[in-house]
Amino acid sequence: MSFNYPQVNTTSNQKVFVLFYVQKKRYRLYNGRRIGSNINPNSFPVEQRKSIGNLLAAEVFNYLSSGGEIKSYRGSEAVSGSLTDKEFLTRALNAKLNGAYSNKYKKMLQCVYNAITTIMNGDALTPSHVKIYLDQYSSGVSFNTVRRHLNVLINEAVSQGMKTNQRLTIKSKKAKATLNKPFKDIAATLDEIRRYNESLHLCCLMTYGCLLRPHREIRELTWGDFSDDLSSIHLSGHRNKSGKNRIVPVPSYIKETLRKGSPNDNIFSGRVQPLNEDYFKTLWSRFKAQSQTLEEGQTLYSFRHSGAIDIFKRTGSLTKLQKAMGHSSINVSMTYLRGLEVAELVEADMPSL
Repeated sequence: MSFNYPQVNTTSNQKVFVLFYVQKKRYRLYNGRRIGSNINPNSFPVEQRKSIGNLLAAEVFNYLSSGGEIKSYRGSEAVSGSLTDKEFLTRALNAKLNGAYSNKYKKMLQCVYNAITTIMNGDALTPSHVKIYLDQYSSGVSFNTVRRHLNVLINEAVSQGMKTNQRLTIKSKKAKATLNKPFKDIAATLDEIRRYNESLHLCCLMTYGCLLRPHREIRELTWGDFSDDLSSIHLSGHRNKSGKNRIVPVPSYIKETLRKGSPNDNIFSGRVQPLNEDYFKTLWSRFKAQSQTLEEGQTLYSFRHSGAIDIFKRTGSLTKLQKAMGHSSINVSMTYLRGLEVAELVEADMPSL
């Protein structure tokens, strides 16, 4: 059997995989599942993935050298069709739980799996099972979130050999736009937060002044993301929602509050590991319960929306607003303006020939 030593490569979104040929057939492995190994480079921080990928490459080579064959994603049981739909869904869930996904995403998949398999009660998956489950959700946001995660499990189960092939045919619900009410006196609100908690204050200040998203983009910031003079933040595509590299200016009123630490350290925790993903959500809830200034409908994202209003009112530029907010489409920025009670631009307002 002819084969080459696997090469370690990285995708545009920082996923590591090994590439090799066996009998002139190309293989691309993102983890060791197909050779019976638990190595998964993409479950590690980005800066460690290449080195773990080298371990995977060595393990693949040793496996092939000892006469091993690359297993199909569909196990022998799956090909023979001897598994029940629940067993296929269990396999699908385990595949996702072993992947490089957030704990929040994995918990959601687990909840969806528990619910749909309870409704199935040992039977094959049918459209009525799916409908019974999704009909429990009246909110468009909740309905679509559950539907999306259920679709992930079903598609993965089908890829592993589930014969039901129950693709979701129920349309998504249009979710009502959530209005994060802007602040009337942003300085007073920020001052109250500063007295309550310094970390929450910095998070809110940067959500407003840099228009970054609080729960990931800000929470995961390291000092290495800042320029040497702290005047800008450099975010790679895999770190933000749009998937594009961004350079964000840091206003002087934020810069003067910063004291730069080691490049790999998180700006809030002071160590490599960032604060847990619900940290600011929990802290905001506690602050809100005792606040004397917050109004109904004001959230952490109200700082980002307030910042958006300020930029648009001062510049009148939709393009600058889009760039500042990191939106992939100008249409998204226009939607924000409608929700923020700022006069929305329509096509007729744009320059004509």
